[in-house]
Amino acid sequence: MKEKGVYKHLLTGVSFMLPMVVAGGLLIALSFVFGIEAFQEEGTLAAALMQIGGGTAFALMIPVLAGYIAYSIADRPGIAPGMIGGMLAAEIGSGFIGGILAGFLAGYVALAVTRHVKLPSSVESLKPILIIPLIASLVTGLTMIYVIGEPVAAVLSALTSFLESMGSTNAVLLGILLGAMMCFDLGGPVNKAAYTFGVGLLASETYGPMAAIMAAGMVPAIGMGIASFVARNKFSAPEREAGKASFVLGLCFIREGAIPFAEKDPLRVIPACIAGGAVTGALSMLVGAKLMAPHGGIFVLLIPNAITPALLYLGAIVVGSLITGLGYAFIKRDAAQVAVAS
Repeated sequence: MKEKGVYKHLLTGVSFMLPMVVAGGLLIALSFVFGIEAFQEEGTLAAALMQIGGGTAFALMIPVLAGYIAYSIADRPGIAPGMIGGMLAAEIGSGFIGGILAGFLAGYVALAVTRHVKLPSSVESLKPILIIPLIASLVTGLTMIYVIGEPVAAVLSALTSFLESMGSTNAVLLGILLGAMMCFDLGGPVNKAAYTFGVGLLASETYGPMAAIMAAGMVPAIGMGIASFVARNKFSAPEREAGKASFVLGLCFIREGAIPFAEKDPLRVIPACIAGGAVTGALSMLVGAKLMAPHGGIFVLLIPNAITPALLYLGAIVVGSLITGLGYAFIKRDAAQVAVAS
C-alpha cells in the first residue's frame, strides 16, 4: 500500500465528512425559515428538519471524519474502529479534535495489526473482518475512554468558551487570521487548515469562525472578476472571459476561480487577495456573523436566518471583494507589458 502523509489522511476524512456537514447545515438553516426557535415545537416540519440536520447529519460528522481518516491509513479494516473511536469522541465531548485523534489512532493500530500480526493460512481470511476490527476498536476505544478523551474534551471546551466570550478586538484578530489563511493559497494546505478548523467548530455549535471563513473564501474569485471588469485594458480577451467565470465561482464559494490569475501573477494577485480576505474576515467577526451551513456561498443568503446578520455579512463580502478587485486592477501591469516581458 502506498504511504501517504498525515495531512492527506486528514483531508480524506474531511472530504468524506463535508457532505454530512453541508447537508446538515442547510437542513438546520431550512428549519430556521420557520423561525429561530420553531424547531422546539414537537411534530412540526421545523422540528423534523432540525432532527434530520442537527440530530442526525451533524451527529455523523465526527464518526465519519474519524472513520475515513482511519480508512485512508489502513484501507477498509480501519473504517469500523475509526467510526467507533469517532462516536466515542463525540459522546465524551472531545469533538472534532478527539475525532481526528481517534481516526489516526484507529488507522495506525489497524495498519500495525495488518502488517505485523501473522496468522495461520487457515484463519488469515478472518483477519480483515474479525481480528483487525476487534483489536483496533478495543485499543482505540479504551484509549479514548481512559486516556485522551477527557483531556481533549477539556481543551475543546476551553477553546469553545474562549471563542464565545472573546471581545471584539480578539474576534477581529481571529477574523483577520482566518481570512488571510483562506486567501493565502486558494485551496491549498493553509486554506484547508482554516476551513477544517471552522467546520470542526460547527459540531460545538460555534458558528462565527465558519461565517468569516466562507466570506473570506469568496473574496479572491469575486475580486479577480471585478478586476478584469474594471481594468479591461490590462487583461487579454481570454482573461476577461476567465474573470466572468471567476466572479460566478466566487459567488458559489469556489476559491479555485482565482487560481489562473494567481498562477500568472502570484506576487500581485495573492497579496491583493489576502488584503481583501483579511478585511472581510475581520468585518464578519466584528458584526458577529453566524453561519449554519459551511458551503453554498452567496446563495445561502436566500434561506432566511441561515446567516445572521445577513445584510452586514453581505457588506463584509462586498468590501473585501472591492479591496481585492480594485487593488489588483490598480497594481496589475497592462497586457502589452506582460506580453513584452514574456
